[in-house]
Amino acid sequence: MTTLNLLICDARQGEPKLSHFTLELAPHESPTVGLALQKTGIAIASDDPVLSRKGCFGVFGKRKDWDSPIYEGDRLELYSPLLVDPKAVRRKKANQNQDAKFQAAAAKRKARRL
Repeated sequence: MTTLNLLICDARQGEPKLSHFTLELAPHESPTVGLALQKTGIAIASDDPVLSRKGCFGVFGKRKDWDSPIYEGDRLELYSPLLVDPKAVRRKKANQNQDAKFQAAAAKRKARRL
């Protein structure tokens, strides 16, 4: 039996909680993110509704798939869902900046006429 020492960082609700976890592997098992999530009791399978959304877990800040390998000393992180889509925020900010430019140009034209 092989063992891997991992850190589990659960940031799904409020303040992140860091805990140590020893993943025990049978000889025929390969260490994957999904297996670690199952053995910790966080998930039942890859289609578990708790982890159904994309990008809800990763290793050292990088999103990983269910089948991604995991290594000794890795920090498995569980992320909370995004409250706002970052692309939508950037798009809105760019449109606001564009509107401000148009308003400034209109004000200059109006000032020249006076």
